[in-house]
Amino acid sequence: MNTPTVTLAFQYFLDDAMSAASSKGMPVVRVVPETIVSESTVVEDIEAAITGVADDMVDALVRPLTGEEQSPKPREPEEYPRIVFKGTLEEVNRFFYRRGWTDGLPIIPPTEEAVAEMLTGTDLPADHLVAELEPRLGKATVEKIAIIGAMAGALPTYMPLLIAGVEALAANPVLGMMAVSTGSFSPFWLINGPIAKDVHINASFGAMSPGNIANAAIGRALGLITKNIRGVRKQIEDMGVLGNPGKYTMVVAENEAFNPWKPFHVEQGFHKEDSTITLTFPQSFQQMVPFGTDDQGILGTVVSSVTPARMGLFGLVLTPANAKTLASKGWTKKTIIDYIIENAIVPMEQIKRFGPGVGGSIFRDVSNDTSDSFHIFQRTERYPEPVQIYVFGGFGSWLGFLQGGPQPVVRKAELPANWEQLVNKYKNIVPSYVRY
Repeated sequence: MNTPTVTLAFQYFLDDAMSAASSKGMPVVRVVPETIVSESTVVEDIEAAITGVADDMVDALVRPLTGEEQSPKPREPEEYPRIVFKGTLEEVNRFFYRRGWTDGLPIIPPTEEAVAEMLTGTDLPADHLVAELEPRLGKATVEKIAIIGAMAGALPTYMPLLIAGVEALAANPVLGMMAVSTGSFSPFWLINGPIAKDVHINASFGAMSPGNIANAAIGRALGLITKNIRGVRKQIEDMGVLGNPGKYTMVVAENEAFNPWKPFHVEQGFHKEDSTITLTFPQSFQQMVPFGTDDQGILGTVVSSVTPARMGLFGLVLTPANAKTLASKGWTKKTIIDYIIENAIVPMEQIKRFGPGVGGSIFRDVSNDTSDSFHIFQRTERYPEPVQIYVFGGFGSWLGFLQGGPQPVVRKAELPANWEQLVNKYKNIVPSYVRY
């Protein structure tokens, strides 16, 4: 509208701010850097930082617009030839790494032959646009997904899940933007349905550990899609303060064979024979041994161990043994969730002792509350079900907490017509260990 404006940005977020502006066609928006760290609640620090840039703000608001600012032109994306490099495996990896296209681990060169093989995993044409992905509006075509799948070491049988995973990333703008948060939220992918066995996704002992190509490569490919198509690059768009190892890969299958309740995807409205991928973005993963292995010991551990300042969803991971114990005592997922919501509390006296600003938004409105305790979990429009339950892992007593993130998104994986032949072709790609 030909009116100067100014955006304030933390000084270390300038690259992030300019990336956000240019992706929306405004590469010359006026940004003033300030020195107050994000999420600060210290009033005197905030006032000092804003006072320190007052003159810069005024200057940005009154300085006449330049010609470029009056008619900004989006920066044209760099064009690459179809074959970008030829060389040895080492040379290819260094070429890709220097251009910021990898996750720091070696990649498999996505040759024409490798990509063509990946494309056998879907009936969709190579140029089919699956989704346009935030934040930089990258176009995730089937061929680009296949290219990155090949880079990650994926098999063609993973293509239905990779395509459905991209659809999940695009389904909710809030969910899709978790990757750029200072909170270092990491994608967690849960696989349900027959495809989990078809492609050997681990649901049992060590489900979240390295060692299974499907768990590793599916998550890694979706992470590389986030970097290369979504445009979420570390220290530019991804401003996670601490980082998160889960961003390499965090993929499991639900242990449906030993789940005493309905599979997760069936609870979400899908048929049991459907194959699905579920996405949410926890901030952290925590394991602990329960106070006891009966139902009261398990649930008592949960409600007394939840982090009060956790933000967003809470995912309770139950092993088959713990799930069986709870189910045998008459607990359903609904009654477990209701119990956690009712009994996960923080004494109001403790909250007020540290001040209502502690913990960010979770304690924002409690300063005038006269009740005796604060419920950590509350059903709201944003979080209609703030607690979710997942059943996977081996037979043991440990509990898992996936803390933080938005409501899950579930998408169905569409299998190609040649699915049985593909599964048979790759069914023997499994580890075979020496027996001692």
